Amino acid sequence: MKPTKVYYSIAEVRQQTDLPAATLRYWEQQFEQLSPYKDEHNNRYYTEKDIELIKQIKYIRDELRITRIEAIRNELKNGNRKTDVRQQASEILKRVRAELAEIRAKI
Repeated sequence: MKPTKVYYSIAEVRQQTDLPAATLRYWEQQFEQLSPYKDEHNNRYYTEKDIELIKQIKYIRDELRITRIEAIRNELKNGNRKTDVRQQASEILKRVRAELAEIRAKI
């Protein structure tokens, strides 16, 4: 079993979330729950919890089309169970689509 990482660099988080570093830094200022560890050089290191929060914010913004920061904060604060289930379903569908595209490319 592969050991899990404790911290991820901003470059790794960019790859996982498909978000620019500028957006990640902006969201840090806007969402108090998002507070990656910073070393003495001010490099950011994110935990799995941070990454899940980023994905949740992205889902609310992109899939639910809630774009105002205050509205996203409210959605996060309410901890809407429907949002969590929809987000998980959306991520599963994206993975299935990617796998199907990969299979189609091999044919």
